[in-house]
Amino acid sequence: MPDTYQKRSLSYEAAARMVAAAVAKAEELGCKQNAAVIDDTGNLKAFARMDGALLLGIEGCQRKAYTALFGISTTDLYEAIEKDQSLVVGLSHFSRATLVGGGLPILSGGEILGGIGVGGGTLEEDITCAKAGLAAFGS
Repeated sequence: MPDTYQKRSLSYEAAARMVAAAVAKAEELGCKQNAAVIDDTGNLKAFARMDGALLLGIEGCQRKAYTALFGISTTDLYEAIEKDQSLVVGLSHFSRATLVGGGLPILSGGEILGGIGVGGGTLEEDITCAKAGLAAFGS
């Protein structure tokens, strides 16, 4: 068995493009957002806080992006575990995780390359802006 392996990593350019697309969607919707992209190790790759965006959204969007490293959206994760309180409570022990919608995994060829999280608006606005950011991946 080899001692090393190669892996693909999310580029800064892709992360910045995704954050910019999420912000552009927020501007279109007329809301103020925080948007973060993290890499597959959970480290921040790109971030934006729109003027007037909620301060709590800074940490929240990064938690959403981190939780998306599970490989599914934060909304889908909540729906998958909401009836099992041991899992909901158990997830709360992950200091960087959340079950609030607006976090999406960044996937390529079945690999998790990172996550995008958006926070500061309504749940629907957060999810819509995160989807817009994700759509900018690979473009």
